[in-house]
Amino acid sequence: MAGEPQDDCLFCKIVAGHIPATIVRETDTTIAFRDINPQAPTHILVIPRVHYRDVAALAAGAPQIAADVLRETQAVADEEKLDSYRVVFNTGTGAGQTVWHAHGHVLGGRGLEWPPG
Repeated sequence: MAGEPQDDCLFCKIVAGHIPATIVRETDTTIAFRDINPQAPTHILVIPRVHYRDVAALAAGAPQIAADVLRETQAVADEEKLDSYRVVFNTGTGAGQTVWHAHGHVLGGRGLEWPPG
């Protein structure tokens, strides 16, 4: 069920404290932690504490929490002293989503020209 922790979800296990992560920020509704496979000098994931499959499901099911996630991406960028950064939400396997819990990637600390690659 959307919003409920999932036993097989890596990020739900991080929220519950069952899997360690390098947490950089926490709020009542979000957790931000460093990516274990960074794609930029700064690569931090911002996730909702509640489980939604992807950002589209989060926005539809809990729009206030989706706004909290976006607000936290800015707070992370400020704390990391990033004057330029990218926020990426991969949605679906074709877009590279590999963990089925909504999350935003905050990327910065190097040039991030568009399109990537």
